[in-house]
Order: sequence, then C-alpha cells, then structure tokens
Amino acid sequence: MSAGDSQGSTEKKGKTGRTWRRRLTLFTLKWGLVASIWGGFLGLIFVAWCAYDLPDVSKLNEIKRRASVSLVASDGSLIASYGDLYGSAVALKDLPAYLPQAVIATEDRRFYSHFGLDLKGLARAVYVNLTSGRLVQGGSTISQQLAKNIFLTPERSIHRKGQEVLLALWLERNFTKDQILELYLNRVYFGAGTYGIDAASRKYFGHPAAEASLFESAMLAGMLKAPSRYNPLNDKILARDRATLVLQNMVASDFISADVADAAATMTAPSVSAEARGQIGQFYADWVLDQVSSYVGFSDQDLVVETTLDPHQQRIAETDLARTIAEMGPKQNASQAALVAMTPDGAVKAMVGGVSYRGSQFNRATQALRQPGSAFKAFVFLAAFEAGYGPGSIFNDTPIRIGKWQPGNYNDKFYGEVNLREAFARSLNSVAVQLSEQVGRKNVIAAAQRLGITTPVGNDASIALGTSETTLLEMTTAYAVFANQGKGVWPYAISRITTRDGTVLYERSGSGPGRVASGSAVADMLDVMASVVDWGTGKKAKLEGWPVYGKTGTSQNFRDAWFVGLTADLVTGIWVGNDNGAPMDKVTGGSLPVVIWHDFMSEALAGFAPRDVPRGGGALVASAGTPTELTPEVPATPAPAPQEEESGIGSLLSTILGGGGDSAPSSTSNAAQTAKTKKKPIQDQRQDQGRD
Repeated sequence: MSAGDSQGSTEKKGKTGRTWRRRLTLFTLKWGLVASIWGGFLGLIFVAWCAYDLPDVSKLNEIKRRASVSLVASDGSLIASYGDLYGSAVALKDLPAYLPQAVIATEDRRFYSHFGLDLKGLARAVYVNLTSGRLVQGGSTISQQLAKNIFLTPERSIHRKGQEVLLALWLERNFTKDQILELYLNRVYFGAGTYGIDAASRKYFGHPAAEASLFESAMLAGMLKAPSRYNPLNDKILARDRATLVLQNMVASDFISADVADAAATMTAPSVSAEARGQIGQFYADWVLDQVSSYVGFSDQDLVVETTLDPHQQRIAETDLARTIAEMGPKQNASQAALVAMTPDGAVKAMVGGVSYRGSQFNRATQALRQPGSAFKAFVFLAAFEAGYGPGSIFNDTPIRIGKWQPGNYNDKFYGEVNLREAFARSLNSVAVQLSEQVGRKNVIAAAQRLGITTPVGNDASIALGTSETTLLEMTTAYAVFANQGKGVWPYAISRITTRDGTVLYERSGSGPGRVASGSAVADMLDVMASVVDWGTGKKAKLEGWPVYGKTGTSQNFRDAWFVGLTADLVTGIWVGNDNGAPMDKVTGGSLPVVIWHDFMSEALAGFAPRDVPRGGGALVASAGTPTELTPEVPATPAPAPQEEESGIGSLLSTILGGGGDSAPSSTSNAAQTAKTKKKPIQDQRQDQGRD
C-alpha cells in the first residue's frame, strides 16, 4: 500500500470516530434531556405527594405529650418523674457555649454551613453504609431532626423522609440557625421521660442546663444518639464512655483542646448526680404516685408533688438494709427485708420495700401481708392497761389450755409469778393469752383498729400471739401512737401538690384522728417497751444517749421477724423474711431486724439532740428498770437473761392511704405474698416464747 493510500485510510477512520462520538454525544444529550424531564416530572410528583399531607406548620409551638408528675423530696431534690417531663425553655445565649458545641460536634458538624441538608455528610453516610453492608451512619441534620421531632412520627418510610426534607428546608427559610438550634435543644428527647436540655439536666444532674459543666454537656449530647441506652440512670458506665467520645468529637471540631477534653474526662464521678449514680426511694415513689389521683383527681396538667421523704435517711435505710441481708441473710436463709421510718405524727421519711427494686418492684412494706407475731402484743397490753391493769400487775406464767389449744413458751420454760413488765419484755405467751382472754378479744381487736390496723384480725385465742396478718406500714403507724402521746396517726407522704407554674392544688393540714389511747395507758406502754430494749428481747436496739422503746416479734417456724422501735423523733419498723414464706434459720425479731434498726437509727438520728418521748394527758411513766426495781407489792426476782419469742397465721389485705400499687414480686413470690393463708385449727397454732 502506497503512502497516499495509508494517509486516506487514516483520515477515513478519523472521520468515522468523530461521527461516532458526535452521535454518542447527541444520543446522550437527547436521552439525558428526556431522563431529566421525566426525572424532574417524577420529582415534582414525589414532592407533591410529600407536600400534600404535610403537617400544619402553624402548630410549631404546640406540644403533644402526656402530663408529667414530678416527686420531690423534703429538701427539694427530685425523687422521680412520670410522664413526659419538659423543663423551662432556655435561650441559646443563656447556655454555656460548650453545651451547644457538644451537640453540634456530635450531631451535625456542618450545621452552620449547610442549607438544611448536608449533602457531603449524606454522601459519606451512603458510602459508609454501602461498604459496611449495614446501617452504620445517618445523614440527618439538626434541622431534619427538629422537623421530625416537631411535626412527624418515627415511621421509617420514603414518604416520611421526603416530608422531613421539605420541612427542614422550610425551617431553614423561616428561622435563623440559632433559632433552629434553640428549638431543637428545647424539644429533643433525652431519655427517662425528659424532653429538652433543661429537663434533662435537672433530671440527671440536679441543676438547670445553664449550670451544666463541660463533661455534663458532653454526656447530654451523647444521649441524643440513643437516649434510653446512653442516659446515666440506665447505664452510668456506658453514659460516661459516650460522653468521652463526644469530647473527642469536640476536639476534632476545634471547639476545645485535647488537654481540656482530657481534664473534663477525669471529672466523671463528681459530675454525675446522686440520682444518676443510683436512684433512691423507688419503692417510696411508686407508693406516693398511687395516691396522687386521690388528692387532686386525674389532671392533664404537669404536677409537682412535694413529699416528706428525707433523702439522707432514705439512702441510709437502703444501704443498711441491703448490706445486712447480703452479709448475714444467706447464713440464716433470710432473703428479704423491708423498712418504714416516720415521724411521730406520721410523716414517712424513708421506705424500703425490698433489698432490690430492680430485682422486684413488690413493696413488702405496704403490700406484703405477714404475721407480726409478738409485735402484736402491744395491742393486748394496751387494752389491758386501759382496763385497769398496770406494768406491776402479777400473772402466773404457767401452762394453760383453751379448748384443745395449749400455747407454749420458748423451750417450754415457764417463769411462775411475773409482772406484766417482765411478761412483755420476755414475751411470755402464756401471760399474753391469759391477758387477752381476761380483757376480752373484742377489746384487743378494737385497740388494734384504733391505732391503725385495718387488715382483718381473727377473733380466736391465738389473737394475742399475732396470728393475723398485717403490713409493716400499719404496724409502724400503730406504734407511732405511743410516740405521739396517744394521738392517732395517719401515715402520709404528700405535703403539697402544685402545678408546674406554682398553682397549689392540695396542701396538707390537720393532724390526724385525735386521741385514740389514754395518756396513762400510753405511759404504761412506754414503761414495758423500754424494758424490752433495756434488758429484754430487743437489747441490741440500744442507742447511745437515746431513750428507746419497742417490741420484737417472730412468727411460727421463723417465717417472719419484726422489730418496731421508737424514739422521740423517729418511729421505725423492720420486717425480715422470705417472699415464699420459707422458714429462716432461727432468725428472730431480736436478731436481724434489730441489727438493721440499730444501724439505721444510729445514722438517721446523728444530727438530732437526744431527748425522751414526751408524755401528756395521763400518769407519768414508771421506772422501766430490771425486775429488781418492780413495784413494792411484787417480790423481787433475779435479773432476766435475754430471751426471745413466738408465732402466727392469718387474714388478708388493706393498706393505709391507698397502700401500694399493682406491681408484683418477681417469679412466683407475688402469689406467695398475697395469697390468703388458710386458717389452721386452733390446736395447731402452738406458740413458742422467747424467740424475739
């Protein structure tokens, strides 16, 4: 082939290539234009579809939520909140600069530079998700999240996402960036029923958002990814780790230096409130919440309920009770306990319904019906003192028989002639039954009911030995009468209820049902109860410098152990046992219950000046000494060795002021706790004295 032919062939090929490229370009332009037109048309249809049922944007400031109830302790600290809790709306300028910075660094780093959609962030999220094969990152901006939170539902669909984009663009057009961020911080969910940065800061840290520290701000920002998971009430370790990651994000965004972030991360412990470290008073809070509607009805307003709970005493009660059962319970087959502490006028300062609220929400202080054993003898002796007997009255402690039933003393030991002071301190069953029969069972029942026992009390000979079931709250309330100069006590936990704006809906007034026991009879009761602590079955309850009064109780086969004791400032009842009613290993009222009582009262009364229970309206109390100090007509007897007490079987329920809620113990313990025990024949109700 000649050079000319070669050149012609090359030119022909070049023309062919140019023609092909020109045709390809025209084809691409043509169909690209067609695709663009159709794409635009379909896009318009999609936009119209999304816009057709957009929410009404005029409802921007409306908040649809459940009314909240906030329970606060006597010192003003938050105990618990229920419903959707919103704090005060806060302005961006009133927040520390690092708080919104923490949110921006974590949720939307280019917030101030995009137009409502972060295309770069969206592309990155798509790439990461595709390469990972799963959803790892999201591309939503703060504007989109605000649009979703205010106007839309959590539904995951293309339609909802399209509406989210349109609303985000509308927000960007109608509000400044600062206004959008401010709206977001005041409306976003932070877990545990809290909405808005201020409510969250108060809930988790006990102060307004304006006072949040750098680390607290990082923790709040960290919750936004998964509020229920990363809040410190759910998992404080996970919340701290997440906050540390937020601090690193702030460093990457040039908001803070690495040194500042490291310093803030070391302040994790003091930055977390006591509630976040471990919420207290949960049994108490449930009990109070059940009562709110009976005071103010059902309300759609946010309520603030001011309670009588003392956080210091509550924390001590929970700690001492759990520690004692953990350390001593396994050796003696005792797995549960409960505590109620109140002032003599009935203000409940602390309540523990079990060793672990997380393990079981069943409140053993208000819901569990258990046999009080010899703790019930207080009503027998009160009825006797009102009938004319006294602490020095003589009875013969000897075997007795009522029909086919013969109550026994501990180890079948009887003491012969004893006065009622010694019979009460030693918890002698024979004497208690004789006293009940002579005074009259109906009078004993009436005495118990006057003092606050509302659960059914069986009218049989075993009544004196505490065979009828009742609650710890009722027993503690009844004993409070002895510290209240014979005046009746209504246990209460609510002192005031207001709306969030301060309107008072309820405020406690009044002092109870008035006198329910004579002054002289109460003085006699304090005499014999002092002997229980001085040298009787409750000797371990002695407090340095404090006059202490009380009574132990142990039910049949060691199923229940009680101690209810009182001082001038605090009345506290303790119950120890097992949810399934299984016998403990010789746990008496004078052992574990008294240990818990003593440890709690020693700390709870640390800030009080010791004083005696006031007497009023009756004879002065007699000296509560050992039997060598008895009244003159009674022969002296040897000082008694410490002894303990007896048993029970019984009835059913009814708790004071609405009692507990509907929650039940874990596994099968609810049935064991609440099932009515079938009454045994009286001859089988043999009681053993001296186990308290």
